[in-house]
Amino acid sequence: MTEKLDLAFAALADPTRRAILTMLLEDDMAVTDVAEPFTMSLAAVSKHLALLSRAGLISQEKRGRVKWCKLEPDALKSASIWMQGFGQFEPVNLDAFERFLESELPETLD
Repeated sequence: MTEKLDLAFAALADPTRRAILTMLLEDDMAVTDVAEPFTMSLAAVSKHLALLSRAGLISQEKRGRVKWCKLEPDALKSASIWMQGFGQFEPVNLDAFERFLESELPETLD
């Protein structure tokens, strides 16, 4: 569990990856659509997606010629359980997490 937890927190540490997660809250997206709002190359966005996938926060599948990304909301359960162990944190509420991400990340999508 430690490795999975480390991967989740490492993935969430980057603002680009958090922005990607926010985008995927709406619906599944093609990789090219995920990359569109960013000023980096498709290859760079693909590296971010690979890290999110390794952390289990998203899944990727090929549909025809297009690679799609899907948010895996249950992936944050282990992080939530770990934080609950400190007694200071409430369980992760995904709606509240979405509002937090939207309030924190609008500038990264510009």
